Amino acid sequence: MQALPDGEAELSLVVRLPWEDVARLGQEAGRLAAQMQRAVTLDEAVSYRLRSSRPGVATHAKPAGEQPAAAAVGSNGSVASLPRISGTA
Repeated sequence: MQALPDGEAELSLVVRLPWEDVARLGQEAGRLAAQMQRAVTLDEAVSYRLRSSRPGVATHAKPAGEQPAAAAVGSNGSVASLPRISGTA
């Protein structure tokens, strides 16, 4: 984890994704690039998607014990609770 000058933090991790999900991220990056009129990386598309897909959740961290259960990673390391790029499951 790294603190950023703007007051946010950056967390790096490795996630294994099926090629279909990578393709969806590419489509999302293309849509976002067209909307923003500039190049967009897959990392930026993921960050944008994660921030925009959970409108009811506060953007700042809550004290330990108050995190919503849906945000937790499963005991087997699964990230199934993260929102999908498309409406398919």
